[in-house]
Amino acid sequence: MIGGNHRSNTELIAQGIANIFSPIFGGIPATGAIARTATNVKNGGRTPIAGLVHALTLLLIMLVFGKWAKLIPMSCLAGILIVVSYNMSEWRSFRSILRGSRFDIIVLLTTFFLTVLVDLTVAIEFGIVLAALIFMYRMSKINGVMPVETESDEIQNYNLIPKEIEIYEISGPFFFAAAKRYQETLRELKHSTSVLIIRMRHVPFIDATGIRNFSEIIKNLSDRKTKIILSGVNKEVRLELERCEIADYISEKDICDNFEEALKRAKEKL
Repeated sequence: MIGGNHRSNTELIAQGIANIFSPIFGGIPATGAIARTATNVKNGGRTPIAGLVHALTLLLIMLVFGKWAKLIPMSCLAGILIVVSYNMSEWRSFRSILRGSRFDIIVLLTTFFLTVLVDLTVAIEFGIVLAALIFMYRMSKINGVMPVETESDEIQNYNLIPKEIEIYEISGPFFFAAAKRYQETLRELKHSTSVLIIRMRHVPFIDATGIRNFSEIIKNLSDRKTKIILSGVNKEVRLELERCEIADYISEKDICDNFEEALKRAKEKL
């Protein structure tokens, strides 16, 4: 709100300590709502001192001035809260998000209505889970398996690649949301292929479901007498593959560091 650096870890640690000790004094857990912070900022507060002064003021009201504070009409307090709510609502951001993608609108409206009708903590929990699910859905759509054309600029020096060699490339994380689509694509490989080079240079990680589906793909292709060579596998993915049954179908020599090495190995297998 002030354009500074928000240290979320520091905030969570402080909030956790407060929630551990507040019950000792009859307090209840705090959710870290920003109503008072927003009020401070709108009235010129820019440092943690504003929050400390506010906390001390509330303490004095409770211990010393409580008998007078309770005489303040609720309608006056409601009016103050309405102004605070308006200032922290950021309705312009709300309006701009409603003009965005349908996924952002779903997350926004779900979180908004749960905050109003149920509770802020519940709304945040649902919002985070929903955003995570939508993120996984989007990632599964971005990822893909596609054949690499030998006439492409990137491998123009390899225009003499035998027709028995097919080259496919997997892009993006090989995780459960995309594993099934990868499996279906590679199963459609033509039967005349003797050697399949799978480029995995753009695969940052692979999860348990991805490994299981990938193992099934390799097994099915091996049953069809198609030899598999992996190219550009990073260290983390390679370790995961070596731990599973995929080692029964692909030897360590067939997991190459780069495409040139993989192509040379493929020609040796013909």
